[in-house]
Amino acid sequence: MRLLVPFIPGSAPDVFARQLSERLTPAIGQPMVVENRAGAGGNIGFEAAARSAPDGYTLLLGTNSLVINPALTSRRLGYDPLRDFAPVNVTFGLPHLLIVPANGPPDTPALIASLRQGDANYASGGNGSGAHLAAELFKARAGVGATHVPFRGAPDIVNAVVAGQVAFGFPTLSTATELVRAGRVRALAVTSAAPNHALPDVPPLASTLSSFELVSWFAILAPAGTPGAVITRVDTAISEALADEGFRARVTADGSNVIGLGPAAVPAFLRREAEVWGEAVRISGAKVD
Repeated sequence: MRLLVPFIPGSAPDVFARQLSERLTPAIGQPMVVENRAGAGGNIGFEAAARSAPDGYTLLLGTNSLVINPALTSRRLGYDPLRDFAPVNVTFGLPHLLIVPANGPPDTPALIASLRQGDANYASGGNGSGAHLAAELFKARAGVGATHVPFRGAPDIVNAVVAGQVAFGFPTLSTATELVRAGRVRALAVTSAAPNHALPDVPPLASTLSSFELVSWFAILAPAGTPGAVITRVDTAISEALADEGFRARVTADGSNVIGLGPAAVPAFLRREAEVWGEAVRISGAKVD
């Protein structure tokens, strides 16, 4: 069985996919091999999975890019997030972290006040990335301006903030946690509804901007038409892994939160996330045409 990952080796989705495949191989009774199909913001991997035979030997690691990408373009993509995939499990959510330089504003209200005083910029992992959309939603809700400076990926966001090249950024929590603990950047807020166990003293952004919640996630999907028995078998194995304290501790050390939605609940989750991230795309004006 192969697990398609639409991002490069070493990326957060890839690391999780390898942890999961290692855990599931004995549970499903056959090897699960991670296959990276990176490029086009995840579209190459998503399209490859959608075109794969529904024979029970292909799975996809889906991320929020699955519902973001259709909102970024007016052209038809080679997949439909709801029509072309059989839901298996939404496994984990990973909040974004509002960070500023180590000598930056002490809290979110102070950052907002400083942004209202003059020109500033912020870093993202690229046009239409989760970090870009989180920042644009933050700007809209806070009523502030800042210039978007896109980089190649999430590590570049943190590096730019550490160097003081930008005023703030919204990397995923796992990318910045160790630098926050080391005092090299300052964390002002998380984009989840509650504080995160990895940085429990960092408040939710919703405590300053009401109802602000924007969380990246990892889901396991299969090509539409995959036999129900396969879906059930894989979902059961994932659910057992998520219930195992050792596995949970291993994969949540970076700040991930267990979601654990089974096949029946996944379609509603994807529809809701398409609305949430679609709003952020509209606010940002991001396009990839």
